[in-house]
Amino acid sequence: MRKIPRQLFVSEALRDQAYGDFPLPIGEQQTISQPFIVAEMTQALQLTENDRVLEIGTGSGYQTAILAEIAYRVFTVERIHALLVKARQLFDKLQYHNIVTRLGDGTAGWAEEGPFDAIMVTAGAPRIPEKLVAQLAAGGRLVVPVGDQHSQELFKIYRDEHGIRKTNLGGCRFVKLVGEYGWGEK
Repeated sequence: MRKIPRQLFVSEALRDQAYGDFPLPIGEQQTISQPFIVAEMTQALQLTENDRVLEIGTGSGYQTAILAEIAYRVFTVERIHALLVKARQLFDKLQYHNIVTRLGDGTAGWAEEGPFDAIMVTAGAPRIPEKLVAQLAAGGRLVVPVGDQHSQELFKIYRDEHGIRKTNLGGCRFVKLVGEYGWGEK
């Protein structure tokens, strides 16, 4: 995480706060997650250098860059055009050639690129997204905040030959996961 210049992922006005352990606004009613939760979610995915990762909610691109430092390839979906454009420019500037971006409804995943070794959802879902669970490879891991629109529990889903196992990693708070299989459009 120290390798990534977090200050580039927030507005110039907030750069002096970029390394504080709290979320910051990034525009479009979205936030960059606090470093602690970024680290916790990344660690929970148990990534290897050969993993193909799907990220739902590119946002500022900070979490995406963290994933790209570890995994072979990161596929990231963002529904807000302005955020995706800004993040893609940063990825190019920082020379992340292993990040593939897509504009659209991430709640449906990215089936044509699956299955994925790991999937991270960076917004709070009303339930565990079955569309995403279906895109996990054998041995795949999904980390997703699940709960109501104000607070969630962070879950790790693991898929193996016996089915799905679910572990509660504790409380958290994220913006809403908006889309067909999330909270619905605005």
